Amino acid sequence: MRFWAMMAAFMLWAGQAEAEPLPQLFDVTGVAADDTLNIRAAPTAQAEVIGTLAPDARGIEVTARDSRGTWGRINVGEGTGWVFLRYMAARGVHIDNYNLPVGLRCFGTEPFWSLHHDDGDLIYEAMGEEPERFALEIAQDAMLRDDLRRMIRAEGGVVAYVHAAPDCSDGMSDRLFGLGVGLMPGPEAALLTGCCSLAPAVPVK
Repeated sequence: MRFWAMMAAFMLWAGQAEAEPLPQLFDVTGVAADDTLNIRAAPTAQAEVIGTLAPDARGIEVTARDSRGTWGRINVGEGTGWVFLRYMAARGVHIDNYNLPVGLRCFGTEPFWSLHHDDGDLIYEAMGEEPERFALEIAQDAMLRDDLRRMIRAEGGVVAYVHAAPDCSDGMSDRLFGLGVGLMPGPEAALLTGCCSLAPAVPVK
């Protein structure tokens, strides 16, 4: 009887985990203070361990799940790894006072560029150029719960569209992200494409 009760509890947890929207930030939970959570090369307990998370690690971005919904993909170093979601607690995505996800940063290559939000301003940086600051005018959502899509407009004709992209590649590493972006950093500028993240990659340990 105990076995079936445990199985039922596990299936309920798995169903809840699968329903959680991604990407979002997770905290490590249920790991002993003198232990670590393994990061594996593939979503299986038999896969190579490529890193670890501390038992009190916080704000780890999970960008995708495996087909069973029990393992979560994270960016670690210059690539990706997998953690068992049984030991990860979703903290959700917090939206700031300007209707943008807290920690959102976008970037791309050819040329290298980045975009992030700083207290009502969008900061655009391109390789070899001085950073530019544009006052945010609007960040329009789709009026759907847990939907991170945003149509963003800032002064100077800056327009960006953040959208779901489960396997977005930054073009310069093996990392994969959950959000993509199209950006025009000015009315006469060419369209730039890239990825967005809610947190930096986990350092390799």
